[in-house]
Amino acid sequence: MRALLSVSDKTGLIPLAKGLADRGWELVSTGGTAKALSGAGLDVIGISEVTGFPEMMDGRVKTLHPKVHGGILARRHRADDLASMEAHGIRTIDLVVVNLYPFAKAAANPDLPFETLVEEIDIGGPSLVRAAAKNFHDVLVLVEPSDYDRVLQGLDAPGGPPLSLRFDLARRAIAHTAAYDRTIATTLARVTVDDASGAFSRSSEAGGMPAHWSPELTKIRDLRYGENPHQPAAWYRERDSGFGGAIVHQGKELSFTNLLDLDAAARIVREFSEPAAVVIKHTNPCGAASGGSVAEAYVRARDADALSAFGGIVGLNRPIDLDTARALTSTFIEAVIAPGVEDRDEVRAALAVKANLRVVTASFDDEGGCDARTILGAWLVQAPDRVTEATGEWPGADGPRVVSRRQPSADEWTALRFAWRVCAHVKSNTVIFTGPDATLAVGAGQMSRVDAVKAAVMKGAERLRGSVVASDAFFPFRDGIDAIAAAGATAVVQPGGSVKDAEVIAAADEHGLAMVMTGRRHFRH
Repeated sequence: MRALLSVSDKTGLIPLAKGLADRGWELVSTGGTAKALSGAGLDVIGISEVTGFPEMMDGRVKTLHPKVHGGILARRHRADDLASMEAHGIRTIDLVVVNLYPFAKAAANPDLPFETLVEEIDIGGPSLVRAAAKNFHDVLVLVEPSDYDRVLQGLDAPGGPPLSLRFDLARRAIAHTAAYDRTIATTLARVTVDDASGAFSRSSEAGGMPAHWSPELTKIRDLRYGENPHQPAAWYRERDSGFGGAIVHQGKELSFTNLLDLDAAARIVREFSEPAAVVIKHTNPCGAASGGSVAEAYVRARDADALSAFGGIVGLNRPIDLDTARALTSTFIEAVIAPGVEDRDEVRAALAVKANLRVVTASFDDEGGCDARTILGAWLVQAPDRVTEATGEWPGADGPRVVSRRQPSADEWTALRFAWRVCAHVKSNTVIFTGPDATLAVGAGQMSRVDAVKAAVMKGAERLRGSVVASDAFFPFRDGIDAIAAAGATAVVQPGGSVKDAEVIAAADEHGLAMVMTGRRHFRH
């Protein structure tokens, strides 16, 4: 039996090769892989000995040869294939171990010259993988080090590796090359060429969306159902960050809507550098707050609308400590997302009091992808929306401009910045009322902006006196400002940009409101 090994990722290579050698397999290899194997004391046949040709053109050509591909593709049950092999001195290759040039790693370096990037496009590797996968009845193909042990175990099974294992490896191999080609296609879609100079340039700007976008998705698990019981659903990952690398520590099975709400919660709290918490219902915050500790922030967020918070989804931007765990389990919530859980028995015990509470941890710093949604027969893809204009203190050189006669007070500036970071993640149309570190009332998802004000006033009532207001988009008429003033708010932040901005600003001045404009809208549909 003969195995061909040619890998860029050499994780687990030597134990695999030793396992094959111990079972009487002959090892054929190329370039750096051959050096690694011989350096480990293993007998290796160089690919040039098989083909009769040297590796050439800086390694561009080494395995593209009939004595390699004939040995892989020959159907062992076909007499004519076997006769062709004998006539041309071709030996079978029964196991192919290949992973591809690290193109994605190279593409992630924006300073890498285009000519160097092109050299990271593997040619022989995908050909070997696809050939072995096509002939899976006779050839085992390995592209993932995580599969090495189970193949060695399969070789020891009576009758050898079962057909189900062979076919599973083939499917994984085809997915591997497909993902590789998608990465190349997506990267090259961002490259422009100047015919006059012959220069190639790579763009990573969000404004230049690629001509082709093909994410690779791997199923994490099936879900009980989708938004409704009659809809099958599953959870997939594109990367190992964010929810692609989430850990579920305890609780009932997560639902489709749980995950949507957990994502909404994570998006809000990651806007804050200070300890922050949010309680989500139906992807909207019923309460959000910051505090001196994450436990304090959570209690403030919960109490901002305690009635709506019952059965909600919680997001925290700090690991769950003992105080927070006790606060979380003091009332009924469905799930909590945080960047971690303190590794202490008492914290785990405090959370375990509510056995059905889903506790999920994930990284919040994922910036590697796009926001995407499906519509009938098509996809919509956009760059993620972050409230970058509020990362610095307000007032500041990069902050909003004051358009009213009255300047906001120091306390109002603090509250306006808080409100703006939360407002950006509420369903449009939205108007929210807040204090300096907690929401007071949220008017979300209304068909008109004045109705959003009215919905929030209905929730907040007298608590809104002395509050500030944030609106995710401009006020088209002064009626929204009139309603805000009547509720007792004292300052407003909004993007501006309406043809009636002058009328809206005049209304603010008439009511003595301070108004600032950010120049940046944050719709969330």
